[in-house]
Amino acid sequence: MYKEYTMDQLSLPMDLQEDIPENHLVRVINDAVNRLDLNLFTKAYPGGGRDS
Repeated sequence: MYKEYTMDQLSLPMDLQEDIPENHLVRVINDAVNRLDLNLFTKAYPGGGRDS
């Protein structure tokens, strides 16, 4: 399937949210991505691909 994405990932040594200004375009895009209905992708995805 596809790989999950989250800005709350624990692999980075610092909190990136502190370095991004409140009204930056990155925050707008992140909010839009987080609001997407993942069922749309799941229904369109035929399966297969590489292992996680």
